[in-house]
Amino acid sequence: MKSTRIMLLVAAVAVNVPVVAMAQGKGKAPAASKAPAANKQVSRGEFLVKLGSCNDCHTPLAMGPQGPERDMTRMLSGHPEQMKLPPPPAPQGPWIFAVAATYGAWSGPWGVSYPMNLTPDKETGLGSWTEQNFIQAMRTGKHMGQGRPILPPMPWQTIGQLPDEDLKAIFAYLKTVPAVKNKINEPAPPSGGPPGGAPAGGPPGGAPAGGAPAGGGAPAPKPGGK
Repeated sequence: MKSTRIMLLVAAVAVNVPVVAMAQGKGKAPAASKAPAANKQVSRGEFLVKLGSCNDCHTPLAMGPQGPERDMTRMLSGHPEQMKLPPPPAPQGPWIFAVAATYGAWSGPWGVSYPMNLTPDKETGLGSWTEQNFIQAMRTGKHMGQGRPILPPMPWQTIGQLPDEDLKAIFAYLKTVPAVKNKINEPAPPSGGPPGGAPAGGPPGGAPAGGAPAGGGAPAPKPGGK
C-alpha cells in the first residue's frame, strides 16, 4: 500500500512540473523571440559594412609590427581630429583628385572632404541620428536627408539602392560599435565656391557623412566630415 502511494505521488509530480514550467515561461516567449531577430539584423549590418570596406576610409591607421594598419580601437571613428594636413596638391592634366595616404582625406573639384565618425558618439558621431535620417541620407545624397550634398567619394548612389531592411541593418550595427569622441574637420570648399559644388558623393564606407548627427530636422553642432 505504501509503495502504491509513493508511485501515485511521483506520477502527479511528473505531470504537474511541465504544466507549471509552461505557465511560468508563457510571458517570456515573445522577448526571447525578439532577441534572435535583433542579433540577426546586427549581424547582417556588420556583414554589409565589411563588404563595403567602410574601415578602409573611416578607421584611422596606427603603426603595427608590419607597418601601418587599421587601428581597431578607433574603428569607424573617421579622420583623426588631431591630424593636420597641408593643402592638397593642385590637379594637373587628367589627374583631377588626390587622396591622403591614410585614405582619411580626399580632394577634387568638390573641395576637400573627410571620412565621417560613424560611431554612436552623440556629439561627434551618429549617436543622435535616427534610422530615418540615415535611410534618407543614403536615398537622397543629402546630409541627414535634407542638408548639403554628401561629398565624394562616398558611393551613396550605390548604397541607396539597397532595400530598407539592409539600410536598417547597417544603421543597427553602427549603433553597436564602441563610441569614439572624434570631431571631424569641416569640408573645405573648392576655390571660389561652397563645398559640394561638384556632383554629390561622400566619404567611402556605407554611411552618411557631414556635420554632427542630429535627430529630426534641426542639425546639432557639426563635427565636419563629408
